[in-house]
Amino acid sequence: MNKSLKQAGTGWRSLFAAAAAFLALGLGGCASMYVDGNFPETPKSEFRVPATPPVVQLAFEFQTKGTANARATEFFKPKVLAQLQDSGLFSSVTDKPAADAGLLVLIINNIPLSEDAAAKGFLAGLTFGLAGSTVADGYDASLRYTPSAAGAGTLSQHAKHVIHLSVGTGSPPPGAIKTSFGEEATSMMLKQVLSRLLGNLSMDPAFPAGKPAVPSGTAADAAKQL
Repeated sequence: MNKSLKQAGTGWRSLFAAAAAFLALGLGGCASMYVDGNFPETPKSEFRVPATPPVVQLAFEFQTKGTANARATEFFKPKVLAQLQDSGLFSSVTDKPAADAGLLVLIINNIPLSEDAAAKGFLAGLTFGLAGSTVADGYDASLRYTPSAAGAGTLSQHAKHVIHLSVGTGSPPPGAIKTSFGEEATSMMLKQVLSRLLGNLSMDPAFPAGKPAVPSGTAADAAKQL
């Protein structure tokens, strides 16, 4: 397994533990990692860029089964910051407090789909199928944007993604994208799921001003939800 992914800790218990086991046994040629093809990237050309892009402060957390994973958060944060800045939707993106900055809260929760209790909720409404000896990890992503204006309401978006490990005669879902393994798969997943969140956010008529003011919708209140 890629060294940098090992350093990210225990964020991918089912999928990457299985991959590590096969590599340790010298069976890497029998296992392939795929990014699900049902959740493609939304190109920047489809974003609705605001006339005056706002400044935002990012609050990002990667979770494993709903529990904060500090190492994985640290691993992914530079990639998230770079994609946000490159999106054109924001004039400046920082992970520290900044004057007149709105708040962008991104949470990505890794859910091993082999664990029935957590998987059932994630799989609701999805159309992909598993075949043969296939292990899959789900990624449940939520994005909340709160403008800097006092009392401005929060805008929310939600998206999902899946990475598959196909072993032996196992088959990935049709259209799945084969990768060179761990880091390429997770980087592709992140880029695609975040692009869909940003694309949907940009098309919200209330972006970037926010929804009509509500008493509890300040950036400070949004930050407390992390």
